[in-house]
Amino acid sequence: MVFPMAISFGIALSKNTIVYRIFKLQPLLAVLRSFLFNFTIIFLHRFFMENLEALKFPIGDFVPPKDTSSGMRSHWIEDIAHLPSQLRTAVVGLSENQLETPYRPDGWTVRQVVHHIPDSHINSYMRFRLALTEDNPTIRPYEEQLWAELPDAARGEIDLSLDLLEMLHKRWVVLLKAMSEEDYQRTFVHPASGKTSRLGTVLAMYSWHGRHHLAHITELKKRMGW
Repeated sequence: MVFPMAISFGIALSKNTIVYRIFKLQPLLAVLRSFLFNFTIIFLHRFFMENLEALKFPIGDFVPPKDTSSGMRSHWIEDIAHLPSQLRTAVVGLSENQLETPYRPDGWTVRQVVHHIPDSHINSYMRFRLALTEDNPTIRPYEEQLWAELPDAARGEIDLSLDLLEMLHKRWVVLLKAMSEEDYQRTFVHPASGKTSRLGTVLAMYSWHGRHHLAHITELKKRMGW
């Protein structure tokens, strides 16, 4: 019985049979499967990362401007002046559940974003005042991620920060509009990076910073249909 079976198997593997051809293609099919699997993983990873990047930076990342002239500064000051009312409009009518929604996977909630903005801008306001009254001072950094986890930021009423931001920006704008060309050339040093920052560039960054976080909320509302 063994010999006839061997003959049958040999015939089945003859070069004229489909079985033989499939056996011959096995290595190629294995390579093709591996290629398609790896391609799919790379494609999905890139797609996820690109979408995550868009969620993180809905208006793009900050690029330090080459032009910090008075005309450009006027636009940035207007951005800072209008941010409190724009932010208030963006969150009006949101429910508690909506305020607890992260603007992206593993991101801050809407509530935390609202509280973060005055936290950050208070620090910036103080850095302006230090740079205007001291010679290239080393500023005091803060742990923004940890600040966002403190009870007042993680669970506090957003009206507290909306009111705080409104008053802060009113006073900050008074200072910004009164600053001279020479004032905007003044600098401070960040101790972590050792980087020296010029106030004209910092103004541009905080114009961007406010619009950046405002877009986190407005883009989330669009995606969620709120």
